Amino acid sequence: MNDTIRAYFDAFNAGDIDGMLACLSEDVAHHVNEGQVRTGKEAFAAFCAHMNRCYREILTDMVIFDAEGGTRAAAEFIVNGTYLETDEGLPDANGQSYRLPAGSFFSLEDGKITRVVTYYNLADWIKQVSA
Repeated sequence: MNDTIRAYFDAFNAGDIDGMLACLSEDVAHHVNEGQVRTGKEAFAAFCAHMNRCYREILTDMVIFDAEGGTRAAAEFIVNGTYLETDEGLPDANGQSYRLPAGSFFSLEDGKITRVVTYYNLADWIKQVSA
């Protein structure tokens, strides 16, 4: 199993943005679900700060897949979250809980993550927080 990917997700679950950043290359490409590609650690940190303000999430049922000699990896997991603060363009937040499957794909070089791609079903999330 890829230790860098495990450390990245352990830091995520601990709310440790610095721990996540330590797993990334300086020029990491962050492909956000339904969004634009953000490049670099600074953009990644800003995204994480925004997410931590609007959402509290813990990832469970984690399965990590490692391929191509440690240069590629993927993970499947369940996002267990609470919608804390209204995110622009999305339904109003009032502490709604949600649970949805998601996946991430990674490229790695020299033990650092150079690409993060995350997917989840936004329509499912909207349905859960709008109920």
